[in-house]
Amino acid sequence: MTVARDVETTRGLARVYVDDASDPQRLLVLGHGAGGGVQAPDLAALASALPDSGTSVWRVEQPWRVAGKRVAAAPSVLDDAWLQILSAVPRCVPVVLGGRSAGARVACRCAATVGAVAVVALAFPLHPPGKPEKSRAAELDAVDVPTLVVQGAADPFGRPAEFAAAPGRELVAVPGDHSLRAATHEVVEAVAAFVAANA
Repeated sequence: MTVARDVETTRGLARVYVDDASDPQRLLVLGHGAGGGVQAPDLAALASALPDSGTSVWRVEQPWRVAGKRVAAAPSVLDDAWLQILSAVPRCVPVVLGGRSAGARVACRCAATVGAVAVVALAFPLHPPGKPEKSRAAELDAVDVPTLVVQGAADPFGRPAEFAAAPGRELVAVPGDHSLRAATHEVVEAVAAFVAANA
């Protein structure tokens, strides 16, 4: 059963959707993308499935989204809000940070600060569509803990073949595009195996 908790930050009111395991072994904290919220199919599927295997799932709704704004805040604002929310995360179990699209970027940038043991990047936006020269690979490359990237085969923000291999990074290609809507089963399988092995 999902429980929604409001969290005050200096960037506004955030909301955390909590799906706790009955006997938690680890915690996966997920952020949403710039164009959607925590009800995205991949995030909702993880929140539904993972608690049964000992992984609590917290989906973080950023203050800009809670306030009903249509445009995401700047990266520094997103990171600041996330760090404030994560300061309340219990440390009795290992914490894995993750998210989809822009939320994956936030997880990569914040992982070291919060002591995450691993990172899950769903539909990582490697570059804007049609602009491979504007790469965001540096954010992914800066992560120094085990990282899972789950990428749609036809994702215009970066197809699987565009990602460079890196130590500690696992890339899983799935059918579909940036939404990962066509591959929620594959997403759940990949993430469940990864967090069990690394947290």
